[in-house]
Amino acid sequence: MKKLLSITKRMFTKSSLKRGLIAIAGVFLLFLLLNWIFPLPDRIEYSTIVTDSKGEVIHAFLTRDQQWRMKTELQEISPLLRKTIVEKEDKYFYYHPGVNLLAMSRAFFMNILHMRRTSGASTITMQVARSLEPKKRTYWNKFREMFRALQLEWKYSKDQILQLYLNKVPYGGNIEGVKSAAILYFKKNPDHLSLAEITALSIIPNRPSSLVMGKNNDRIIDQRNKWLRRWAREKVFSEKEIADALAEPLTATRGTMPHFIPHLAWKLKKQGGAEVFRTTIELNTQRKIEKLVKDYSRTLSLKNIRNAAVIVLDNNTHHVISYVGSADFSDTTDGGQVDGAAAVRQPGSTLKPLLYGLCIDEGLLTPRMMITDVGVNYEGYAPENYDRKFNGYVTMEYALEHSLNIPAVKSLKALGKDKLIQQLGLCDFHQIKKDQNKLGLSMILGGCGATLEEMTGLYSIFSNNGKFLPPVYTLPITPAASKSILSPAATFMINETLSKVNRPDFPLNWESTVHLPKIAWKTGTSYGRRDAWSIGYNKRFTVGIWVGNFSGAGIPELSGANTATPLLFQVFNTIDYDDDQPWFTQPRDCDVRMVCSETGLPPTDHRTNLVTDYFIPLISPSRKCDNMQEVFVSADERISYCRNCLPENGYKKKLYKLISPEMKEYFEENRIAYQPIPPHNPNCEKIFRDGAPVVVSPSNGSEYLISKKDPEPLQLRCRVGNDVGKVYWYINNKFYRSAEAGSKQFFIPEEGPVKISCTDDKGRNRDIKIRVKYVDL
Repeated sequence: MKKLLSITKRMFTKSSLKRGLIAIAGVFLLFLLLNWIFPLPDRIEYSTIVTDSKGEVIHAFLTRDQQWRMKTELQEISPLLRKTIVEKEDKYFYYHPGVNLLAMSRAFFMNILHMRRTSGASTITMQVARSLEPKKRTYWNKFREMFRALQLEWKYSKDQILQLYLNKVPYGGNIEGVKSAAILYFKKNPDHLSLAEITALSIIPNRPSSLVMGKNNDRIIDQRNKWLRRWAREKVFSEKEIADALAEPLTATRGTMPHFIPHLAWKLKKQGGAEVFRTTIELNTQRKIEKLVKDYSRTLSLKNIRNAAVIVLDNNTHHVISYVGSADFSDTTDGGQVDGAAAVRQPGSTLKPLLYGLCIDEGLLTPRMMITDVGVNYEGYAPENYDRKFNGYVTMEYALEHSLNIPAVKSLKALGKDKLIQQLGLCDFHQIKKDQNKLGLSMILGGCGATLEEMTGLYSIFSNNGKFLPPVYTLPITPAASKSILSPAATFMINETLSKVNRPDFPLNWESTVHLPKIAWKTGTSYGRRDAWSIGYNKRFTVGIWVGNFSGAGIPELSGANTATPLLFQVFNTIDYDDDQPWFTQPRDCDVRMVCSETGLPPTDHRTNLVTDYFIPLISPSRKCDNMQEVFVSADERISYCRNCLPENGYKKKLYKLISPEMKEYFEENRIAYQPIPPHNPNCEKIFRDGAPVVVSPSNGSEYLISKKDPEPLQLRCRVGNDVGKVYWYINNKFYRSAEAGSKQFFIPEEGPVKISCTDDKGRNRDIKIRVKYVDL
């Protein structure tokens, strides 16, 4: 009988265990099913916040429901904060599965005993569930809350649940989350809060309407101290920690959110993709430069110049440490909320350093090579210099120092605009990439679109051996591979030119240069004087300055040299005062050679006027100086001969400087003396093929609109060789007239296609074609 009872008991135990396991499995499967049917509503919209390079909040935005709800990151939950919140809200947080049945049972009996609600049993997890899905306090909603708590425990770790609690806990008004409360009440991040401050904040969520920080601080202190004394009795914290917390005063009031770097903050918010943007901005530097820009713009307002933008780039890290989009973000009358640093503007002459660097790398130029600065016409495009004057022969470095337009256009023509556009594309010039099929030679004078952000990033290559790395605004970043834009040698040559102080774009009346660190800089002024640029750099920083009006209004006094450069110097004096760091050193791929001072090319044996010049071996031009020609002339030097007509005697050899037709015209117009080659022997029977006249006006292939009522004549003008004295003009194959070489003639053409021919006294001919249309004007 006993044996039978024992067997029955064992069978019953096994059966009960089996049923229990089945029941547990069934409950678990039911939970999984309900978890799938009723997913956890855990999507939380956080306030977008922007921090500086130290992690301090410097700008924040309200959520769409107008709440300050900042995300507290796990690393911002200090051990002190975690311990204090858990001790006050849920001692057994790390031990229960989201629902504390013992606490619920105790609370149930206490409430029955006193016939009122004397204590709650909501765990931290349950409070999170209630904040995610707020509902009225009913028994059914309590069970719903418990289910959501189990879902939270199933999906998240304990630390993540605590993080959710700290992000959602209400602190009165529109403040949610410990980070929002810490910044608004104590002006610090949550990981810097003291025990007294944490305890004071932990009291508010229970009575947010009656315990208002700044209004009810005495009551908050009483409640805070009750908890601190309780923890002292329970030995939760040391006696010293409790004593310090009890002695700490509470003077906090609700403050306002910081709103620094507003332009960059809005730019990042619009960009999206993150709740917290950790920028590279150095707040102290930012504040100083903001004040500089505001004060400087105030002085310019007397000239109706009302805005400016500044970007400062750290060349060692490529971090943007200051970003000022306008003189005053709060100024609505002058468009203060426009982001001038990101606005597309005409860059003026600021692309010239890159152009000349590319020409050096392509073997087209060296700093001392000569370029002719005279009038040119490229299919109707006739650029002019800033002062509308010509300078004749100029070196490349002189052209860059004086920002001459015509040599720049000639250099771009030789290089090819596609090469410049390609390199600018590598430097992330978005508008130029977008417009690349529409751009022409005028782009080098500002006939394109660029932003201050792009220009500052471009100029940073000159402090980085010609390599481009995108400016960094936020951290962390994925390291980007550098792009080679210029060779180290070309970069060094440009640096040497742009760092000279005796330049025409040095600002007038600038007196604060005693402690100015050595910098290289380039200015630019857009067409119509709408934009003034000055971008400078040294080894440590690259600074971009734009000055003008967001309305696009042109101002006669506006110029890169006298309007933007003084602010550039002030910024450098602020961020790099009296710095004496070494300048850029000559790289290995850059060498020095002697060249002819008149051409910039390696000299021939008879050249004596020599200067030193930088060059790149095997790349820079190696042809010998070719501006002198030995000519056979008569004894009285009135006739020149070629070998075909050279007499047996009565001649001699003489060196003459070769002068191009355009320079001959320049010399004659400016009454500059030169020694022409004597006219060729009129009895010579050789047919001349090279050196035909170049018709400057009219422009070949152009269409001219002429008024029917008052027709104006077209000008006939050509450039000829040094040995030409007379030219002959033909209109539609009919002789028109003869004229002295270099003189200007005029004629009224017929409507339709017109062929114009110019023949010199050597028989060399040039034809062009134009189209004429008579219109009512």
